Amino acid sequence: MNDSRELILNTSLRLFLQKSFKEVTMKEIVTETGMSKGAFYHYFSSKEQVFEEVINFFYGDVMAVKYGSFPKDSLRAFYNEYIAHIERQMKTAKYAMGADFTTNHYMLIFDGLRMLPHFREEHTERQKEEMKAWTDIVRIARKKGEIKSDMTDSQIAKMFIYSGDGVGINFIMSDSLHKAAREIHPLWDGLYNMLKG
Repeated sequence: MNDSRELILNTSLRLFLQKSFKEVTMKEIVTETGMSKGAFYHYFSSKEQVFEEVINFFYGDVMAVKYGSFPKDSLRAFYNEYIAHIERQMKTAKYAMGADFTTNHYMLIFDGLRMLPHFREEHTERQKEEMKAWTDIVRIARKKGEIKSDMTDSQIAKMFIYSGDGVGINFIMSDSLHKAAREIHPLWDGLYNMLKG
């Protein structure tokens, strides 16, 4: 991606997060980038096109989770790498948009889900990939004797996924997401130790 295009996407993302899709104008985006109208319109012809690219760039590239790169030999190693990965993503996102995660991220996601049918489909696929990755590592951990529990692999996977989501939402609502990893780590350690039973 070239620098001008990335500048437009990062600037637009910041504006969409500060306000909302409806409140941001093309004129405002152009002004905030510091580009001429001609240079800007070389890349994008409408606010809707910018918004779609922002959603694709931020949630498809910057915030994508590559579960295949996580350790496959231990549930504990898997979730530790997951936490480290999320911390790296938050730093990358903060650098890209110049701000921490806020409740406006949910508004951006909801706008994306409402306006972009392909985003809803991609979001659903990402949820399936997440569930499969967690279920697979739980199955491996069970076979290796790392965990012992009467809960199904799927139930255990959901415990990790939903508790992580809940902690994230809780801290976003209080504008302190940077504390989430410090909270989720001991929570997941406790869950893991309970499952070792």
